[in-house]
Amino acid sequence: MSERLFHVAAAPFEAARRVAILPDGHPCRRLHGHSFLARVRAELPTGWAPFQGGETDALTSALSHCVSTLDYRDLNEQLPVPTDENLARWVRAGLDVPGIESVGIQSTRHQGADLDDQEQAHVWRRFRFEAAHQLPNVPEGHQCGRMHGHGFEVILHANQTLADQDMGVDFDRLAALWAPLHEALHYRCLNDIPGLEIPTSEMLAAWLWRRIKPELPALSWVTVYETLTAGCHYNGAQYRIWKEQRFESALRLLTAPDGDPRRQLHGHSYLVRLHLSAPLDEVLGWTVDYGDVKEAFKPIYQQLDHHLLNDLPQLNGADPANLALWLREQVAPLLPPLDRIDLQQTPGCGAVLCWGDEGPALPT
Repeated sequence: MSERLFHVAAAPFEAARRVAILPDGHPCRRLHGHSFLARVRAELPTGWAPFQGGETDALTSALSHCVSTLDYRDLNEQLPVPTDENLARWVRAGLDVPGIESVGIQSTRHQGADLDDQEQAHVWRRFRFEAAHQLPNVPEGHQCGRMHGHGFEVILHANQTLADQDMGVDFDRLAALWAPLHEALHYRCLNDIPGLEIPTSEMLAAWLWRRIKPELPALSWVTVYETLTAGCHYNGAQYRIWKEQRFESALRLLTAPDGDPRRQLHGHSYLVRLHLSAPLDEVLGWTVDYGDVKEAFKPIYQQLDHHLLNDLPQLNGADPANLALWLREQVAPLLPPLDRIDLQQTPGCGAVLCWGDEGPALPT
């Protein structure tokens, strides 16, 4: 596919709700509350923001203004069935932003729903288990060849067309499917489980897929976080891994108008997530070694961390979009399987640059 550049933003709000369409006895039928997070991803046209380079801040401001109506409110007074999916519809309808690709509502850290303009819903829920493993076929001296452990996290994703439905796959349905798998994996050595003799993130994601997909046809991806900064997505046919890095940088937005504080020297704690798609190495059980990704990115990281971004050679501007484009030019030759870069200047707010087959899939 051709290159696509999106801007992303996130805005929190606190609210109460009752979801009366759920079965009798369900706790969410009672009045309760959440710390919600609204998210938007948009392919913004040139000239939409007040100035070039101000797109991320303008999108964040628009989203924050939209959800301010919901903050510290009873959501049932705004819409009769305030599911995550209907809240996403409400936000989309009230958000005066062109080029919106998806709107998401995250009702807890562990679950949420994203909705596109075709009424395609992406529902997800996160789970965790604690386990040990070692990778038997890695080169001698590789740290993963030693027995070690992780607090693994797994996200089950389900995609379906909503039409006029108030909600998609129930989060409780995902939890029920996960329960026996948690029992099989929690406090275990993964190497001892049949089918996980090479227990990489990729092999674990595929192992979970084979067990869940027959029970949940809407399953679209399984995500495995091996650490907080690295993991794998699997959709039954394709593996996509990612590796995150954080860097601390200063900048000036020189395209901002005179008097705008963003023209002044300031800084951000950035997050960059590199996504790679590659075939599985059947011997090693992985597509690309996370350590190799980190090592390849190291010379780029050293130019970014604790530096002034405006001093980077050939950088057209220190805003998230231009920085993502600069990163692609620097990193892609070093990591040929790279097909997407997420760059956030503040949590949930920044740019997504993608050129792979799956485009901007997987908002979580």
